[in-house]
Amino acid sequence: MPDLSPYSEKKLLIKVSAGEEDAFRQLFLKYHQQLGIHIFRITNSVDIAEEIVQDVFLKIWMSRETLVRVRNFKAYLFVISKNHTLNCLRKLSREQINKKEWEDSSVKILTSESDSLNIYYCLLDEAIDQLPPQQQKVYLLSRHERLRYTEIANRLNLSCETVKKYLQIATASITAYVKTNSEAAIILLIVLTFF
Repeated sequence: MPDLSPYSEKKLLIKVSAGEEDAFRQLFLKYHQQLGIHIFRITNSVDIAEEIVQDVFLKIWMSRETLVRVRNFKAYLFVISKNHTLNCLRKLSREQINKKEWEDSSVKILTSESDSLNIYYCLLDEAIDQLPPQQQKVYLLSRHERLRYTEIANRLNLSCETVKKYLQIATASITAYVKTNSEAAIILLIVLTFF
C-alpha cells in the first residue's frame, strides 16, 4: 500500500498524539481499508466491520497521547482491532442468547396462558353440563344467545322471576365448580409445564 502521509509513520504518530487532525486523517486513510478487510475476515459482516473500524479509530483518537510510545503502529492497530472485534462478537452472542431465552420464556408463558384458558373453558363446560336441564337451558340462552329474561321466559314458558332465580343458581353453581376444580388443574398445569 502506498504511503499517503508526507511524514514518516513515527512523525505522523507524534503529530496525532499532539492532536493534529490532519495527521490523524492521514493515518486513517492509510489503514482503514486494510483494517476493514481484516475485521471482515473475522466477523463476515460488512456492517460490523465498518462499525468496528470506526470504533477502533475513535479509541485511538481518544487515547492519542499514548501513540508516542507505539513502535509498530500496524501491529498495535491490529491487536486493538482484534480485541475490540472479539468483544463485539461476545456481546452479540450474549444478546442473541438473551433474545433466544426471552423468546423461549415468552412462548412458555403464552403456552401456559393458553393452557390455563383451555382448562378454564373445559371446567366451564363441565360445570354447565352438570346443571339440571332447565337451569342449563336458561343459562345457555342468557350467556350464549344473549337473550333477556323476558325472551327466555317466553321461549321456555316460565315467569321472569323463575328465569332470574335459575340464572342466579346456575351462575353460583358454575362459579363454585370452576373455583373448586381450577386449583387442582392449575397445579397439574404447573407440574406439566416445568417437568
